[in-house]
Amino acid sequence: MNVMKLLEYLSDIIDTSTKLPMTGKAVVNKKEVCEVINDIISALPDELKKAQWIINEKDRILSDALKEADIIRRRNAQNIMKEIEEHDITKEAKINAEEIITSAQNSAKDIKIASRDYANNVLKDLDREIKEINDVTLSNIKSEMEKFLVNYQKKVNCTRDIIKENIKEVKKIQ
Repeated sequence: MNVMKLLEYLSDIIDTSTKLPMTGKAVVNKKEVCEVINDIISALPDELKKAQWIINEKDRILSDALKEADIIRRRNAQNIMKEIEEHDITKEAKINAEEIITSAQNSAKDIKIASRDYANNVLKDLDREIKEINDVTLSNIKSEMEKFLVNYQKKVNCTRDIIKENIKEVKKIQ
């Protein structure tokens, strides 16, 4: 018996079975239905079973191939990174970077020294100016003090002269 006839027979079993009211369900002979299903499975061609096996094998092979491709991709990425590190351009770029860093450090050192020298010169100039101002100010104070003392001495002498005259006059009064 071929598969199509067995499927039609199974459909007839379901159509002619007793119906349960208001449920839409049917009562079938389980043994008879199972026998028909087994006959259908037995009647399926070997090519169908082989096709299912081929599909399963295809899925397994595809999965393995994807895993292998991922491993190869990672290995290639590592090799590319290694080649980049070992490439002359990369080596030259590293040397240039080191030279630039060294140059920048030397420039920074030169700027630091120049800044310190500039600050030192500014402070020396300031110290010299303060000393000059101090000397001028002390000289002016000394000169003014001498004038003050001369004037003071004159006033004291003048006052003394007046007192002496007053003393003479007081002596005359007696």
